[in-house]
Amino acid sequence: MNSFTWLTPSHGIMLGLLLIFALAHSGLAALRSWGEAKIGARLYRVLFASVSIPLAVVLIIYFFNHRYDGIMMWQLRAVPGIKITVWVLSAISFLFLYPATFNLLEIAAIEKPQVHLYETGIIRITRHPQMVGQVIWCIAHTLWLGTSFTLLTSLGLIGHHLFAVWHGDRRLHQRYGEGFLAVKQRTSVIPFLAMLDGRQTLKLQEFLRPAYLGVWGFVFLLWWGHPWLMTVTQKINW
Repeated sequence: MNSFTWLTPSHGIMLGLLLIFALAHSGLAALRSWGEAKIGARLYRVLFASVSIPLAVVLIIYFFNHRYDGIMMWQLRAVPGIKITVWVLSAISFLFLYPATFNLLEIAAIEKPQVHLYETGIIRITRHPQMVGQVIWCIAHTLWLGTSFTLLTSLGLIGHHLFAVWHGDRRLHQRYGEGFLAVKQRTSVIPFLAMLDGRQTLKLQEFLRPAYLGVWGFVFLLWWGHPWLMTVTQKINW
């Protein structure tokens, strides 16, 4: 009897999709300076989004449709408080994944996209909020689902974001040189570490921004529309 019957083809397909997304997303980020010089910052942002967003949508749909694949490694849904814990962690993850330190008009290429050297708001907590948010999201969903497919997906996502920590620092160093090194010294990758050792101070007033209300609104809509989202993705036979 094959002891690996639980290892469905979806495990390998998800790894392949994650690799394609990582190569496209990080590759286009690495080529940003070259690409902007060739076609301009706005058009390159449109190109970046045109490649990254469809790949991300494919990843999300495939994950939703195969999240129960493989072996069930643990089942914690009956544990008191686990559901609210997962939702709270998920909400916190989006505060890191979509920090208000970024200009939404630049993301949409309405304003000219630029590379910024931030040291305010959530960057005081961690220099790489998207990585932290992804790790929190992965922990929450892996705890809730407990399948080998979910664990594999989470490890792949975390691995990509850990690479992005090095890759992002490298690109900022290339652009800002000593200026980035000064910011790097005053901030930390590990959340709150720079505060604990006295290099940084949290300023709550920096979080009183409309963009954070938008993030909370998005979290509420996601909570409200979660059942509908599951139903819609199941109709896509991937």
